[in-house]
Amino acid sequence: MIHKFKIFGFIFLLFSISQSYSQLSDNNILKLTQVLRNVSNYYVDTINGEKMVNRLIVDALSELDPHSSFYTKDQVDDLNRDLAGSFTGIGISYLIIRDSVRIMSTIHGGPSEKSGIKQGDRIIFVEDKNIASVGVTDKDLKSLLLGDEGSKVKISVFRPRHQKLISFNIERSVIKLNSVEAAYMATKDVGYIKLEKFAENTTDDFLNAAKMLKKAGAEHLIIDLQGNGGGYLKAAVNICDNFFNNNELILYTEGAKSPKIRYFATEGEKINFNRLIILMDEGSASASEILAGAIQDWDRGIILGRRSFGKGLVQRPFYLADGSMMRLTVARYYTPSGRCIQKSYSSGKNDYYKDINSRFENGELMNPDSIKFADSLKFNTLRNKRVIYGGGGIMPDVFVPLDTTLFPEFYKEIVSNGKLLSFIHDFVDRKREYFNTVFYEFEKFDKDYFVDENLIRKITDFAWSEKSAEKDKNKAFNSLTQNQMIRIHIKALIANDLWDDEEYYKITNKTSSVFLKAVDVISDNDKYNKIIKNKL
Repeated sequence: MIHKFKIFGFIFLLFSISQSYSQLSDNNILKLTQVLRNVSNYYVDTINGEKMVNRLIVDALSELDPHSSFYTKDQVDDLNRDLAGSFTGIGISYLIIRDSVRIMSTIHGGPSEKSGIKQGDRIIFVEDKNIASVGVTDKDLKSLLLGDEGSKVKISVFRPRHQKLISFNIERSVIKLNSVEAAYMATKDVGYIKLEKFAENTTDDFLNAAKMLKKAGAEHLIIDLQGNGGGYLKAAVNICDNFFNNNELILYTEGAKSPKIRYFATEGEKINFNRLIILMDEGSASASEILAGAIQDWDRGIILGRRSFGKGLVQRPFYLADGSMMRLTVARYYTPSGRCIQKSYSSGKNDYYKDINSRFENGELMNPDSIKFADSLKFNTLRNKRVIYGGGGIMPDVFVPLDTTLFPEFYKEIVSNGKLLSFIHDFVDRKREYFNTVFYEFEKFDKDYFVDENLIRKITDFAWSEKSAEKDKNKAFNSLTQNQMIRIHIKALIANDLWDDEEYYKITNKTSSVFLKAVDVISDNDKYNKIIKNKL
């Protein structure tokens, strides 16, 4: 039978909203109540009440804006775990490849590393329950491996080079997730930090990385926010605080039912960098745009790359009776100059999320002249009075086009369908002892390892469809061998498997047009000041 508690809980939620905002009439609330009561009392078949009410909530929120959304309790748990910056588990990263759970890495100092779990191990049993070749999902695995702090879980792994099962009893503990994917010296005086997201612990992660770079001699800093979809507003504000003087405005938020709230820089210890560049692209959104917008408005640094996503809406969580949650848009945020960078969603959610494809089709990702801003969206930076725009993301000070010629279609296909990653994992598994012996440290691997044609041939043979013509396979092989970027990317994937994300970026950044342009600009005081219009 349909769950009446769910239905009337939803009615109560709508009634509460109507009482507060007076935008849902009593007649509309009564009409919805009547529909749900009649369905509950008279419908011919048994109904899944939770599914029905959840659908109603999703449909109701979809009428508002693209970012007001609903999450079930399980989805809330996943969302909170991702943004909390920690979870209670055994401290591994893994991938499920061809029904096999492969351990990609163990978190340094975590329970799995301490127990002796190794990269390349494959989990076969959890608490004597077989999880290999049975279609285990990510959700299934999390339910088995996550648990209360101090509790234990038995896992049995297959270690390819030992050809036997090894069992471990691992005590779960709190595992800290680092928001910083990479932090290293790009040159002798330029530091580089790649931020993955803005989570609860991002401020500490960023400051620790920044202090490490300062200690290594960094005078200038590149912050990479490419693909960073955002997260907590507070984390972005805290990082901004490090670059501004006391009482300088970072942003403000305001909505029809939400009063204006201003966020200012505070006093306190600052990690001082001279020149600053923020890397952005069409995947940079929300908190990323808060950080970049404040930096640009105050002429504190240069934004380099491509126009950001354009999300200037603030969501507030409202938890519901069963542990589910709706995130309701309650305000817009504005950069210090008064810009709202939210792009239009008047044409509906589908067009809103297809905007990135539209940018590609109209040539914007390759040529900044394709971007048109209305004069009404024109603003000026606060110190140097440079022209900037609102209403559609952060437009970079230095545009770097998307290079669509880097990878041939065959390579893009095997990257997207997972075949390349699957091959790399198997390849490293078979040769892990060789890599650990010959390339015992990353620096040696980076300097001496070369992806040869033999390896590219094996990748092509592995990934090629048997239905396709042999001549086409040879054509694909030739397209890979003639592309130096392919070799760099394969090498980076191998490094990622052997070490971690930082080593991946150390290799790929060497041929990244955005990164290389940033290093060129930040290393030249005249170029930098000409762009930002500082007095020489």
